[in-house]
Amino acid sequence: MQKNPNDMITLPNLVSCFRLAMAPVLLFFGWYGHPRLFLAVFFACLISDALDGFIARRIGQVSEFGAKLDSWGDFVTYSTVCICAWWLWPSVLQREAPFVLAFLFSYFTPILIGFVKFGKLISFHTLAVKISAVLMSGSVLILFAGGPGWPFRVAMSIFILASVEQIIIIGLLRSYQSNVSSLWKAINLRRTGEFR
Repeated sequence: MQKNPNDMITLPNLVSCFRLAMAPVLLFFGWYGHPRLFLAVFFACLISDALDGFIARRIGQVSEFGAKLDSWGDFVTYSTVCICAWWLWPSVLQREAPFVLAFLFSYFTPILIGFVKFGKLISFHTLAVKISAVLMSGSVLILFAGGPGWPFRVAMSIFILASVEQIIIIGLLRSYQSNVSSLWKAINLRRTGEFR
């Protein structure tokens, strides 16, 4: 865990901060009806989400603070996208309503349960969440760009499984832990008692 505040200003953390800084830009483009600019900024946010963890591991700057910042960046970005999607593509959301509702429930339920149990935003970064995030992000871009809805529906099923895994992990952990890569890792942590 970082002790020096200057250690928090790292390249991966700045990449995560980019997503937080882009939330007002996304809201602006959503509110004023600029779907192409919105999708361009959203795509840049997705790239930054993929890069922050990669850069942190590559240059040895993985930290508890970075994991939390990444989770806050995800939370703010995806919450903003949900709001703006209603402004920009209401007919698409109505057509895909069951899957959109499933997304909202699957995304916010683990966050709420984790917050109730641990008093903080969870940041497990499981492999299943990473895979489902890539699939969901790509399928959402396709959907909002006027493409078919089936990639979003397929990605949604994987996203639900990743959310269920997170809920089980929350139930298994006795105390908060970030970067729990899988259910198997959570089971081992509980069995061995290796908690921070």
